[in-house]
Amino acid sequence: MEHIATTPFGGGRITARQFQRQRETAGRQEKLRAGEGGNDTGRADKWQLMRALTEARAAYGIGDRAISVLEALVSFTTTRELDGSAPIIVFPSNRELSVRTRGISPATIRRHLAALVEAGMIFRRDSANGKRFCRRDDNGVIEDAFGFDLAPLALRATEILEAAEAARAEERAIRALRSEVTLHQRDITKIIACALEEGRAGDWLDFKARLATMTTGLGRRMRRDLLAWRRDKLITLRAEVENAYLSSLSEREMSGNELQNEQHIQNTNTDHSFELNGQENTDGSVTISNLTVPEQKMAISLDRLTRICPQIADYTKDGIRSWNDFFAAADLARSMLGITPDAWRKAKAAMGEQTAAVVITVLLERGEAVRSPGGYLRNLTEKAQRAAFSIYPMLQALERSRA
Repeated sequence: MEHIATTPFGGGRITARQFQRQRETAGRQEKLRAGEGGNDTGRADKWQLMRALTEARAAYGIGDRAISVLEALVSFTTTRELDGSAPIIVFPSNRELSVRTRGISPATIRRHLAALVEAGMIFRRDSANGKRFCRRDDNGVIEDAFGFDLAPLALRATEILEAAEAARAEERAIRALRSEVTLHQRDITKIIACALEEGRAGDWLDFKARLATMTTGLGRRMRRDLLAWRRDKLITLRAEVENAYLSSLSEREMSGNELQNEQHIQNTNTDHSFELNGQENTDGSVTISNLTVPEQKMAISLDRLTRICPQIADYTKDGIRSWNDFFAAADLARSMLGITPDAWRKAKAAMGEQTAAVVITVLLERGEAVRSPGGYLRNLTEKAQRAAFSIYPMLQALERSRA
């Protein structure tokens, strides 16, 4: 039979759209068999086609379980390639369909089959009694078959592959937008937190409240246009926050030259300088462990330093009573932090032993906030070698946090 049972068995109805699709499919098949298909061969690798349809399923209004049912139907074909130039009829039983769909119930399978027919992925080729079967000739060749026709799926291969590419492009755009939104939210949050911690002038609580209204409801399925709208709003807010923070900086902070204008931590204690642990040279430098470093005076007493950084006392047996005790404790803490002797030697050469020891005490106080103490110290050493490092901002930050 050239045209077999295009209408559904039982109470099911055929719609005008389904009838039109069947006529269009029959016309395309005639052209393909006559060699008039052009570049569109009506053929496709069935598993590549199923993957593409899975990616583009939203464009066709079919869900994951409908895809599973269609994949089960495709698995009943005997060749890897689907050729839509002729009907591709499969006739599995409900029981076998349920097995190949990992246990989906017959009622659910029927519902998804109807969705696939509605989406134009398959046609029903029902027998007179609604059974799915085939008739074979004496040589075992199939003469007639009744079940589901997969030819529409094969004939739409080009369209489905293009829809899958469009879906991937849309997904990439959404991921990029989501990443932008996340980065802007994170940066704004950290700038506001820094400003509040440093006591900067500005409407930081208002900025924080505005940010909170933009960070709610960022679901995994948020539409692209909504993500773009949120991104644009965050860009505007970020510009305001950054401008407010920069406006709160002093000229010294804006210049970045901390060595010329160090703000010493004041203390009424008259012990304003480190005791020098080494031999003082005629040029004012100090030789420590065969390393020559510039002499550095620090306007902070040992007592106040240990109050700001109390954890260093845990690395001594009898407490810190002198700068020599402090240096010994810093050297022990250095090894416990995993800082190599070479990095420690270079730090003392660039900063001086006093400053290097204070850096170690600060690293102890910051704890897990510094993931790689060795790398952090090497970075500060490089800055010290360029005369671009001062210990005072670190101590000031710790003192403010304790206050």
